[in-house]
Formats: sequence, C-alpha cells, structure tokens
Amino acid sequence: MAITHNAEKSDPSLGELVQNASTQLSTILHGEIELAKYELKSSVANAGKGVGFFAAAAVLLIFSLTFGLIAFAEGLVALHIWRWAAYLIVFGAIVLLAALLGFLGFKKVKKVKAPERTISTSKDTAAFLRHPTQQA
Repeated sequence: MAITHNAEKSDPSLGELVQNASTQLSTILHGEIELAKYELKSSVANAGKGVGFFAAAAVLLIFSLTFGLIAFAEGLVALHIWRWAAYLIVFGAIVLLAALLGFLGFKKVKKVKAPERTISTSKDTAAFLRHPTQQA
C-alpha cells in the first residue's frame, strides 16, 4: 500500500499535466510575441528613417524651387551667365540633391526585413503542437 501511495505522489495528475502544458504554452507564446516585437522594432525604425528621407527630398524639391532658386539664378545672371543657363544650373543642382536624398531613403527602406527568427520559431512551435510526440 505504501508503494502505491508513493507512486501516486510521484506521478502528476491529469489536471496538473494540463495546467503545466497550458503554462508552458503561454510562456512560449509570450516569448514569440516578445521576439516579434524586438525584430519589428528595428525594421520599423529603418522604414521610418527611409520615409523621413523621402519626405525631406519631396519638401526640398517642392518648396525650394521658388524663392531661393530664383534668387540664385539671378545671381548667376549678374555674373554674366546667360539667364537660361543660370536657371538650368540651379535646376540641375536641386535635382541632384533630391536624387541624393531619394537614394538615402531607398537604402534605409531596403534594410526593412521580415522577422525571420520569429517566423522560424513560430513554425517550429506549430509543428510541435501538431505532433508533440515527434521531435525534430
């Protein structure tokens, strides 16, 4: 009788097993969520910086093509450069600057990546949950 009593104490009940499995699954899911947050945080930061560069390029191109550029072109005319050439030089300089900002924005947006580790571990978790007796 004492042997049976000790065996019962060492083996957890079905309720305890279900509770342990539920707790462990919850821990795994919380870990997956934290990993996803961490990976997405850096991707969102790169995307935000890239969008910022694109916005800066657009604002510069739109607003500066009026007042400051006309004054600069007229300054070139005062240096005895033909008026049409002076305006063309200013236009080319602004297009080059906007292209540079656009390129920097493209490089930042290109760094945005999918959360590969989270996807991989989520697939592993799902595969384990489907077939818990088979281990990879």
